[in-house]
Amino acid sequence: MQTGAILSIGLYFLAMLGIGYYSYLKTKNNANGFVLGGRSLSPSVTALSAGASDMSGWMLMGLPGALFVSGLTSGWIAIGLVIGAYFNYLLVAPRLRVYTEVVNDAVTIPQYIERRFHDHSHVMRIVCAVVIVIFFAIYTTSGVVAGGKLFETSFGLNYQIGVMITAGVVVAYSAFGGFLAVSITDFVQGCIMFLALIVVPVVALSEIGGWSESSTILNSVDPALLSLQGVGVLGVISAASWGLGYFGQPHIIVRFMAIRSVGDIKLARRIGMSWMVITLIGACAVGLVGAAYVAKTSANLADPETIFIFLSTTLFHPFVAGFLLAAILAAIMSTISSQLLVTSTSLVEDIAQTLFLKDISAEKLVYYGRVAVVFVALLAIGLAQDRTSSILSLVSNAWAGFGASFGPVILLSLFWRRMTRSGALAGILVGTSVVLFWVYAPITIDGNSLSSFIYEIVPAFILATMAIVIVSLVSARPNELDNEFRIMEEKLRAEP
Repeated sequence: MQTGAILSIGLYFLAMLGIGYYSYLKTKNNANGFVLGGRSLSPSVTALSAGASDMSGWMLMGLPGALFVSGLTSGWIAIGLVIGAYFNYLLVAPRLRVYTEVVNDAVTIPQYIERRFHDHSHVMRIVCAVVIVIFFAIYTTSGVVAGGKLFETSFGLNYQIGVMITAGVVVAYSAFGGFLAVSITDFVQGCIMFLALIVVPVVALSEIGGWSESSTILNSVDPALLSLQGVGVLGVISAASWGLGYFGQPHIIVRFMAIRSVGDIKLARRIGMSWMVITLIGACAVGLVGAAYVAKTSANLADPETIFIFLSTTLFHPFVAGFLLAAILAAIMSTISSQLLVTSTSLVEDIAQTLFLKDISAEKLVYYGRVAVVFVALLAIGLAQDRTSSILSLVSNAWAGFGASFGPVILLSLFWRRMTRSGALAGILVGTSVVLFWVYAPITIDGNSLSSFIYEIVPAFILATMAIVIVSLVSARPNELDNEFRIMEEKLRAEP
């Protein structure tokens, strides 16, 4: 097992590093080139890059693990994600692509928000960047934890060594190749994930004896595993509300800013949504079929989040198993690379340049961006030292943080002319504060945490939206915002 799998993983690593080197040669040494790839992404690369950076290690480990334990009730997460992703493509993508160009070619979300509301004090930009660093520290950690678990479970390596290998390879191609490397590797990784999430559940199902036999086994274990009704109304709302998070994920919506034209978004949406639906069905199937396989074979599975690894190493030839394990690495690394790039960009472009490096050259700015990638990766490695961390839990906290902090601001800034700088700042602060309070406050309901009562994104998103509307209505609005909004709408109408 070891030799064949290691060979496959090694070839995968070489391919990713090769893409990083190619992108380094092709990338222009300026902010637009390093951060957005020159706004030149094709629809297919945009779609699979957005999907792969979205569906991190939690898709092949966290979500199957949740289905393995809780059954179809955890499938509400997938349903909510599909709905949220669709409306993200439909509502946010075209307007954000145009508006970020209208406001003097903004290349980051904090930069867009600052210019959208003419905040010459730079407070908005710095606040946004701090929020990005806080929640991406948590989010990136989830990917590094997944990498550590993969190498520990599959190859018997020390967990910390697995963490270092995962982070090291991602840093190598992200720091040098920038956004172009991240996007192209995401495309390749998305293809690998797509194939793996079809092959693994299909082969496992055939080994068991088909779906009829699998459902019989699952019913004997626990009939609730095959029911969508085993959860209350608040549970359904909590799971489905994951879809709200899409509107505020910087590493996903930045792909919309980088696509080569608004006209390409419709094709990107069709490709992206098709990819997403099939892979989510596959991930859910891995959890359910895996539960049936483990019950039938009386196998010992210590960590439900490793069910994909277990099926891959048990059912397939070592070389093929290595390819399937590379799918987990693809999911992990595609997200980590996107997060590292967005976080490092916020540190350099939105904080350091705004406060300290005002007269720095474009080449130096890119150099500091690469250094920041390494710094953020080291921070994530430090936070990932706890082997018991739950991948899905880490992702859910960060997802809610971004969804509530930026989601209402992004949506309303693109559709509501009356929104003001003060309203946007209030929304970001309220959304961030409510999520952090909901997750970390020592308050319980009947002995359970607030998050177990209802997912933190629900109250945070609602309160942030209310804060934006109320504060905007009572604050003065600059007249120049009308002109920019009009230009955006005219450009959208002019698109074929």
